[in-house]
Amino acid sequence: MISVRSLRIAAVPSLAVVLLAACSGSSDTVDPAKARPARISITPNSDSAAIAPDAKVKVTASHGTITKVRITPDGAGSQAVSVTGSLSSDKNSWRSNRPMTPGTTYTVEATAANAAGRTATQHSTFRTRAAQQVNGVTVTPSNNTTVGVGQPVSVAFDHPVTDKAAVERQLSVSTSPKTEGSWGWTKDPLTGTERVDWRPKTYWHKGTKVTLRARLSGVDTGDSRYLRRDVSSTFTIGTARVSKVDLNKHTMTVFEDGTQQKSIPISAGQPSYPTWNGKMVVLDKAPMVHMTSDSVGIADPYNKDVPWAVHLTTSGTYAHAAPWNEGRGYFGRVNMSHGCVGMSEADGKWFYNRATRGDVVEVTGSTRETVATGNGIGDWNLSYTAWQKLSALR
Repeated sequence: MISVRSLRIAAVPSLAVVLLAACSGSSDTVDPAKARPARISITPNSDSAAIAPDAKVKVTASHGTITKVRITPDGAGSQAVSVTGSLSSDKNSWRSNRPMTPGTTYTVEATAANAAGRTATQHSTFRTRAAQQVNGVTVTPSNNTTVGVGQPVSVAFDHPVTDKAAVERQLSVSTSPKTEGSWGWTKDPLTGTERVDWRPKTYWHKGTKVTLRARLSGVDTGDSRYLRRDVSSTFTIGTARVSKVDLNKHTMTVFEDGTQQKSIPISAGQPSYPTWNGKMVVLDKAPMVHMTSDSVGIADPYNKDVPWAVHLTTSGTYAHAAPWNEGRGYFGRVNMSHGCVGMSEADGKWFYNRATRGDVVEVTGSTRETVATGNGIGDWNLSYTAWQKLSALR
C-alpha cells in the first residue's frame, strides 16, 4: 500500500504545498475568535462643542483598517455640503479635505474591519458654528452661456478677501480641449470689488467647454468672515471676435475667427479726455444708456441718451453710436469724444448686434496709460508670466 504522504511528496510535489496550505490554513488567515475587534475614534465626537466650519474631521482605526467614511448634513433637502476626505496609505486614518457649511449639523458614519474581516461601525454627530460674518460671491460667466474669447472665469466677492490662498485652494477649472491657464487676484480701482480670475495663457479657442467648480461653503475669507455656498458654472467659448481700435488712423477693424468683417470710422477720446490704451473685454451692452459728465467726474458737461452702447470698463468706457457727431465730420478724421469710442448710428447698431460678453477690444495709439487689470476685465494687459504671479498659490 502506498501512503498518502508518499503520494503527496513523490508524485506531485507541487500539489503538496497546496494541500498542506489547505489543511493547515493560510498564514494570512486569522482566527476570528482570536482577532482583536477594530476600534474607531472620530474627532469631533458627539460630545464636542460646535466647531469652526473649516475645522478638520478625523477618523482613526486601531486593530483594523478603515473601509468607509461618510459625512452628511442632517435634514432632508438641506443645502449644506457633504464632506469629502482622504485615506492614509496604511488605511488607519482618514482626514477631511474640505470645509463644511456654517451652522449645520453633520453626522459621521465610519466603518473599519479587523484582521479577520469582521467590521465595526461608529457614529458621531456634531454641529458647525454659525457664521457671525458672511461673504458672498458672484460668478461670471453664468451657467450655460456662450461668451467671447477674452472672458475669464471670474469669482467676485462682496467683501475683501484676506486669506486668498484658502479660497484659491477650493477652486478648480476644467476645459475641453485642455487649456493652460492660471488664477490671478485683482481689484476694481473704482468700486474696490475684489475678484479672482482664471484666464488662459492666450485667448480661448472657439468651441472650448469650460467648467468652474468652487467648493467655497465654509471657507473663512479672513477675520472669520465665511462663505456659505458652493458654486459652479459651465460655459462655451463662441466666435473669436476681436476689434482693433487704432486711434491714430481713427478706425475700428472688427475680426471674427481671424477674418476681417468691417473697418469702421470712429472718433475716440480727445486730448483732454483720452481713451484708455490696452485690451478691454465686453462686459455687457444696452440699446440705450443715459450718460452724464457727473457720473464719471468730467468737468466738460454733457447729459445724453446714448444708443447702441457696448460696455468696456467700469470707469465708463463704451463703444457706442454717436449720431450727434455724424454731421461734424469727426468719424475717421479726429478724436473728439470724452473717452468712449464713437461711431455712426448705423455702424454702432451693426457693432452692437454682434457684440457678446467676452469679446475683445484692443486700443492702440492713445496718450493715456493702459487700462488697469481690475477696471472691467483688463487681465489681458499683463503677460502670462506676470498674471501667474497674481495667484495666491504661485
